[in-house]
Amino acid sequence: MADSGEVGEKSEETAPLPPHSEQQPGGRTAGFVIVGGGIAGVTCAEQLSALSPDDPITLLSASPLIKSVTNFRQVGRAMEEFDVEEKTSGALQKACPNVRVVQALVKSLDTDKHEVYTEDGETFPYTKLCICTGGQPKLITKDNPHVIGIRDTETVQHFQQKLANARRVVIVGNGGIALELVYEIEGCEVIWAIKDDSIGNTFFDRGAAEFFLPHLTAGKCEEKKPLKRLKYTLTESSVDSPKKGETAMGGALGPDWKEGWRMKGKQDQQVAHQVHVEYQCEVQEVLTREEFNRLGQAAEHFPGTSRTEEQNVADDWPVYVLLTNKRLYGCDFVVSATGVVPSTGPFLHNTQFSVAPGGGLRVDDHMHTSVPDVYAAGDVCTASWEPAPQWFQMRLWSQARQMGSYAAKCMVADRDGEEIDLDFCFELFAHVTKFFNYKIVLLGKYNAQGLGKDHELLLRCTKGLEYVKVVLQAGRMQGAVLIGDTDLEETFENLIINGMDLSPYGEDLLDPNIDIEDYFD
Repeated sequence: MADSGEVGEKSEETAPLPPHSEQQPGGRTAGFVIVGGGIAGVTCAEQLSALSPDDPITLLSASPLIKSVTNFRQVGRAMEEFDVEEKTSGALQKACPNVRVVQALVKSLDTDKHEVYTEDGETFPYTKLCICTGGQPKLITKDNPHVIGIRDTETVQHFQQKLANARRVVIVGNGGIALELVYEIEGCEVIWAIKDDSIGNTFFDRGAAEFFLPHLTAGKCEEKKPLKRLKYTLTESSVDSPKKGETAMGGALGPDWKEGWRMKGKQDQQVAHQVHVEYQCEVQEVLTREEFNRLGQAAEHFPGTSRTEEQNVADDWPVYVLLTNKRLYGCDFVVSATGVVPSTGPFLHNTQFSVAPGGGLRVDDHMHTSVPDVYAAGDVCTASWEPAPQWFQMRLWSQARQMGSYAAKCMVADRDGEEIDLDFCFELFAHVTKFFNYKIVLLGKYNAQGLGKDHELLLRCTKGLEYVKVVLQAGRMQGAVLIGDTDLEETFENLIINGMDLSPYGEDLLDPNIDIEDYFD
């Protein structure tokens, strides 16, 4: 195998074994093995390399490009900001000399022999294994060329190519990818179908949704800043590499995934945002043109366009979407953005993994699965320990990084027989992101998750500028939503962690005339 960084047979025979590694039949040295080249997997490899610089580490990636965290900044005790950069395997191997990156698809796992098998016939023995294969888009229908999911760089490229010739697209889903798409797409009509009664239900309540609604049709506020992550162009041969199955995907997109991509449709560029939201509905059926003709139901026209205009193009849409509210729309293609399912396929054959109801591999508070010496991190796993009062799992880039880093610490500690405490990042849910060009900070039980009716909300909203929501229970802050440049995140983070009784302050807590940062400093 002519992989960069691989030790040849002769040197393997003569060189002393690295610490904590084992010589296996066939001459290959067992060490740490990580499956997955996304944020969780690469972070795990980097952390392992820092903790055990003399031990062999193998990273198996389905994609020729890997995802690495850059420009990391700790903005609070649990809050963090970072960018995600696509790198070639050589860049990681150069930065971490004991890490070898191999592009390969995993076929199966033998937990008794401690071996990972790939589609090209290779065997990778391990002493400790970490599964970081992420998730796959949960498509509303499979094997339909007009329905696509967005998960990695290759799927974004495919989306971009289809959008360039599109007049109308239907977006299904109400999570982060859908929110960003409806804001970024220009020159194309967008039908947005969501099952909830407000947009962004994954992240926001109805009040925050109302704050964002004007931005669905308003012109975008272009942010002039340099692109923080590098992009690599894959050659056709590297994209369609041998043995790469249709379910193989690269690492999940990072927080700045939309930067630098052209998201413009076929229509006159004077048409900026044309978004129509269909609330409280799901997709009942995706129809071909022939099936639409047999159905005998008239397709809806886009709100704001005349029926005459619509009739001119009504019969040349390549695909039609029938919603559960019985509305029928024609479009050029459909984006299924309804979330992801854990990508566990090759690991569940002939093994005894405990699997959570959502399909994730159950892990304990050391990121250890139910199988000895096998760990998991990121979207592929389900946290199955008793969580801290203000923390819960959400399949986000930030948690993928945290889990990957913590899993590496646990693997080394377990190997060395040492005790390790649960990382502080699992004490408080904290996520910093951006939607509609606004900074978003989510803290703790920001939507009163699991608090029942025994809580109260404090709100402060300045139209077009900021939206602040605080969740209180028994006088103590349990969570918060901060939209805009509020400069309240560190103060609120500390108030949640410290559990201070805020009953004496009442609504003054959000009084804009009071400098709350100094007050609680």
